[in-house]
Amino acid sequence: MTGCGQADAGGGHHDTTVTVFAAASLTGVLEDAKDEFAKSHPGMEIRLNLGSSSTLLTQLRNGAPGDVFASADERTMQDAAKAGLTDGEPRVFARNTLSLLVRKGNPDKIKGLNDLSRPDLTVSLCGPQVPVGRYARQALAKAGVRASDGGQELDVKQVVSRVTMGEADVGIVYRTDALAAKGKADGIAIPDAQNVEARYPVGVLKGGNTEGARMFTDFLLSEDGRRILTDHGFLAPQ
Repeated sequence: MTGCGQADAGGGHHDTTVTVFAAASLTGVLEDAKDEFAKSHPGMEIRLNLGSSSTLLTQLRNGAPGDVFASADERTMQDAAKAGLTDGEPRVFARNTLSLLVRKGNPDKIKGLNDLSRPDLTVSLCGPQVPVGRYARQALAKAGVRASDGGQELDVKQVVSRVTMGEADVGIVYRTDALAAKGKADGIAIPDAQNVEARYPVGVLKGGNTEGARMFTDFLLSEDGRRILTDHGFLAPQ
């Protein structure tokens, strides 16, 4: 596991370190957010542990030390709360939608979700336990499409990697991931009627650096945090 927080002799976190468990689709946002946060909070260090929301929840349930949890769906956060991991009420701080991601130049002439049923295509999806994998299956159901499943990726970054490396012809990713992959792959918009909205909640975790965690979650919900989210293509919470 990357980015684990330091522990003192008593087993708790140092007050200057905040360990954030976050969905892989938030990578770019949180890299920028931790740098911006450091400017107004000198001496504070944000450490990131990034992966699929479901994998991160498993790590936390197994005792991995963390201070903040930011998931790509409300269901996983609710599971964290039911497991007694969160301190206080999680808050939605961002929204996202889905996009198709195809090889650069779109050599397979893919136009929309309906094309994903073509037997000649290798389709990359996350597994159904991963939020974006579940969202992708909901979008395909809306479109009445049965895709030729080309994988059960562990997080959205693996889908992006398979498409950009030419191992898959198309994948379903978040709109923000398609924007970040510009120049290496092409994004194709999914119509609103077939799309799915992802809501990202963030919560403070019990047993860690509660004060530092609240400072960072407040930052994500501030105007500065929202500006960073918008710069990366995320939608503001409603």
